[in-house]
Amino acid sequence: MNETWTLVVDSFWPLLWAGLRGTIPLALASFAIGLVLALGVALMRISGSRVLSAVARFYISVIRGTPLLVQLFVIFYGLPSLGIVVDPWPAAVLAFSLNVGGYAAEIIRAAILSVPKGQWEAGYTVGLSHGKQLTRIILPQAARVSVPPLSNTFISLVKDTSLASLILVTELFRQAQTIAAFTYEFMIIYLEAALIYWLFCLVLSAGQGALEKRLDRYVAH
Repeated sequence: MNETWTLVVDSFWPLLWAGLRGTIPLALASFAIGLVLALGVALMRISGSRVLSAVARFYISVIRGTPLLVQLFVIFYGLPSLGIVVDPWPAAVLAFSLNVGGYAAEIIRAAILSVPKGQWEAGYTVGLSHGKQLTRIILPQAARVSVPPLSNTFISLVKDTSLASLILVTELFRQAQTIAAFTYEFMIIYLEAALIYWLFCLVLSAGQGALEKRLDRYVAH
């Protein structure tokens, strides 16, 4: 028991540091890029152009219809066959960003469509252009609606970053694999990694709740 406890204590900080240095930055970068992509795809979906809408629907269908692991492998292992070599970390960011873009696009689209049409009409009445209506009136209201599902998407992304260990990206789960291979204590180390992922998710869930309360207070005014 003493040896087990010593192993848990000694491995905790390396695992936590790998999460803070690898997992969280990877998730943040992928989510930020994915949100920008999702907004563009969502606007394409609700645009009057059939071509743009069709392209957006196709992209969403492909992303949601294929496993994230396959998408990651296509980028990291498949593109080199076409002469395009992507390093592990950028490949992971690209795969996760594309995945987030496909799922978040539908969330943002639904949030935009949930804003009453009267808000658009009010913007036209005061002479705002379509772009200004979108940025000043529609998107701020849609943001409040989309916070819970987008937060859940980010929390899921934090856990999904463990797949990056399969292409040798140094993050939390990759560090756990290294320690487990050295100590042969696979159960203990993997459970400890799971605990740290859980702690990350608890902190993020608390942040989500605080953000929702803040936005609720802002809307109430």
